[in-house]
Order: sequence, then C-alpha cells, then structure tokens
Amino acid sequence: MDGIAGRIMLLSGWRRAALAIAAGLLTVLALPPFSLFAAPFISFPILVWLIDGLPADPSKGILRRYLPAFWTGWCFGFGYLAGGLWWLGNALLVEADTFAWALPLAVLGLPAVLAIYYGLAGLLARILWSEGWGRIAALAAGFGLAEWLRATALTGFPWNAIGYAAMPVPLAMQSVSLIGLMGMNVAAVFVFAAPALVGTRRGLAPGLMIAALLVAGHLVFGLWRLSTPPGPPLDPPMTLRVVQPVIDQAQKLDDAARAAIFETHLALSAAPPAEGGRRPDVIVWPETAVPFILTENPDALARIAEVLQEGQVLVTGAVRTEDAGAGLPPRYYNSMIMIDHQGQIIGAADKVHLVPFGEYLPLEDLISAAGLHAVAAAMPGGFSAAAQRMPMTLPGGRILYPVICYEAIFPAEIGDDALASAALLNVTNDAWFGDTPGPYQHFLQSRLRAVETGVPMVRVANSGISASIDPFGRVQKGLNFGVAGAFDVDLPPRAAPIFPPSGQSRNGLILQLIALAVAIFSRMSFVFREN
Repeated sequence: MDGIAGRIMLLSGWRRAALAIAAGLLTVLALPPFSLFAAPFISFPILVWLIDGLPADPSKGILRRYLPAFWTGWCFGFGYLAGGLWWLGNALLVEADTFAWALPLAVLGLPAVLAIYYGLAGLLARILWSEGWGRIAALAAGFGLAEWLRATALTGFPWNAIGYAAMPVPLAMQSVSLIGLMGMNVAAVFVFAAPALVGTRRGLAPGLMIAALLVAGHLVFGLWRLSTPPGPPLDPPMTLRVVQPVIDQAQKLDDAARAAIFETHLALSAAPPAEGGRRPDVIVWPETAVPFILTENPDALARIAEVLQEGQVLVTGAVRTEDAGAGLPPRYYNSMIMIDHQGQIIGAADKVHLVPFGEYLPLEDLISAAGLHAVAAAMPGGFSAAAQRMPMTLPGGRILYPVICYEAIFPAEIGDDALASAALLNVTNDAWFGDTPGPYQHFLQSRLRAVETGVPMVRVANSGISASIDPFGRVQKGLNFGVAGAFDVDLPPRAAPIFPPSGQSRNGLILQLIALAVAIFSRMSFVFREN
C-alpha cells in the first residue's frame, strides 16, 4: 500500500483532478440502492493521499499554498454530488418542453455549486494538516463543518450527507440518536480515512486505535439500543392505512386524468382490512394526492365521506389556498389536510421548508420575467411557506407530526415538540424522479429521523417507498418502489429518546470541536518539530 500511496501523492494536473473526482464517484456506492459499505474506505484514503502530496512551501503566497487543497476537495465533492444527484434531471424531463434546457444546470451545475463546501473542507484540512493521525482529524473537522454549512446556508440542501454512508442498516443507525447527523459526519470521515495511515505509516497505531474504538462503540451502542424494549404499547391501539397509488407524474399533470386519479385513491382506501385485522383509524394519502383544491370541490369531499366509516379520518397531501387580501393573488400551500367521516376539513398543516426552484422561485421577479415557473408549482409565485410547523391533532387527542417531502432530510426540521407525537408522518411524491437512486436515498434519510427522535415514522409515497418504521429504524411493513397498493399497520410505541433533537446537535458540535482541537494541536506540534 505504501507504493500506491506514493504514486497518488505524486500525481499532478488533470490526473490529480480526475482521481479526486473518481474517488468522489466511488463514495456514492455506499449509498442506496447500492449500499456498498466498503467504498468510502477506499475513496477517503485516496483523498488523504492527494492532500498529502500537495506542496507545503511556506515561501509561496497563501493562494498558491492553499488553492490546490480547495481544488482537490472541490473535485472530490463534485464527483460525489454529481454521482449522487444526477437523478434530479428526471424531474425536468416530466415537462421536457418547458424545462429540458435546464438539465445541465441540475445534473452538473448544482453539484458544482454544492462542491464548494467540500472545497472548503479540503482547504480547512490543509491549513491544519500534519504528519500523523492529526491530519485525519483535520479532514473529519473540515467535512463536519462543510456538511453543517451545506445543511444551513442558502436554505440548505444536506442530501446524502457523508454520515449516511455509515448507517446502512438499523444496527449502524443507532448512534445518530446520541450524536446526531452532524456528529456522524465527523466520526464517519475519521473512520473512512483511517486506512490512509497504513499507506504512509505516520500516526498508524494511535489513528487506527481511535478508529477501531469509534467503530466498536458505534456497533456496541447499536446492539444495546436495539435490545432495549420500546415504550408501552398504545392503548387503545391505533391503526393506519398507507395508500401508495403509483401515479405517473406526467399523468398527475394531465387535467383529464384527475377524476380517475382521485377514484384510484378512494378505491384503495375503501378496501376491507385483511382477515382478522382492525379497521384503520386513519387513512393516509401521499403528497399532493388530491388533484384539485378541496375547498373548491364539495363533490370531492362528499365522495370522501362516502368512503370513510364513522370515526375514521383521512389525512391527505393536497394544495391548500388562502386569501391574501384585497387586490392580491391567493396564496397556495403544499399541505396535509385532515378530513373526517362527514367530509369536513378538521385540520391542516402546511409545508415549512420549500424546495428552491421546485416549489418556489428565488429572485422570483427576475426569473418569472423570463416566463419560467417552479418545476413542481405551476401557479404564479409558486407555493408559500408556512411560518411554523403545526402538529395535527386527531379526534381523541393523539398527535401526528407532519413532515412533507424533503423536509425529512433536515434533522433540524424535527423539533423537540415531535417527542410528544404518536408518530412522524412523512408524505412525499418521489414519482418526479422515476426509478432512480433518488427515492431509495430519500427513504434512508427519512428513516433516520425516526431513530434520532425515538418516534415511529409512517412514510407515505406516491410511487414508493412507503413504510411503517419503528423508532429504531426497522421497517415493520411497507411497499417497495413502483408497487401499487395499500397496507394497514398498527402504530408501534415510541422509544425513550437518548437525547432530544437539540441535544443531539450539541453532542455533534462537541465531537466536531474535539476533532478540530486535535487537528490544531497536531498542527502546532508538527510546526514546532519543523522549527
């Protein structure tokens, strides 16, 4: 391995850039639907050796000293993000006549912009670089900061944060309840990069020992948490029916198909329970399942009332409209709406975190002047964002915590108040992305929100993957991608959270600061030895 490390360090020019991009692409294989856990143990050592090989001549200016590290991190990030996000282009092809021109921006432009965060990770790591295992801590600290920025800056887009690569199965998911996704990003990069020490023999023993302790602690904690009993069962029990209709996105946009789409949802909702099963208390349809404004269509509410039995409620994704005042156009919200057996709307929750360019247009006046609109919102101005998340209180007092579509990828969107709910309810429409890695990646990220909070999740997707997920991330029951149907499931009990979501964030910050402190100390020791 020494020879491989040496050859990588000596690379320059386009060969260095190409290898960094290839290493980023390789890392994608650790994510669904591939879940090849070994991939980052190859890609991150390559990144370490590439940074090892950068010149460290103090006589050069700051730009010439550190720009190559930024460029190396950017290339790695571009490969990772382009390989992990190319499927976004599928959404533009649903209305290809309008949006196909933007395909290069989605497939290459967005990864190129997001890779700037990984360039900053490489830059910070290079500033704190040293000879021994401290450089692995520097890289972990750099990526931890980069992922935090990616999750928060400019509305945030933390899709496929590096930490997810270390959590493919429930056994490996439990640590996120302790240190959160931010902490997992830091720990994962340290462990993934540790094999680089074998190739250079510098800091080998302490670095591998720390990595081994992190892995052992990760797995032992997972075993312990999976062995802990959940909380007391719900009394009385609560049964939900999950409806997965698998409506093609092009069909959803066809006005002539609206009535048939609505009847498909009703037919799946009206099916009798399986033999010996309980009648569902709550029926859930996916995001934007209702293809018209319910408040403007009393006949649709009457049809829903015909299907629901006494005491049942329907929670459905739908577009909600609201009068904005005299002379102003109405506001539109991407919402969950709750309807009782009499066809009355008894509750609603609006989406808080909208998708830029998908549900609204940043710099709207400038962009709309060119005749463009948000991809998933054809109405003028797109959707409006809710000021705050409003839990949905069912008849009888139980609470469902609404998480609409990609809100599920933001740990910070799940507040401490979620701990009082019976379940996280995630409705989504991944039909925009077809049978690509996108829906599988989205499902993994959604599952982790249940593990973080200790609250079960019911996930309802138009095209899949729909599932009931217990508070340890285990799938109770579900329908895979592209399988139309419905299933009933008794809601599992909550688990006692290790820390509330806010506490996990603090723990992740502590781990980030520890990695940063180690990197700074190692760098200072290295400088003193040189002098």
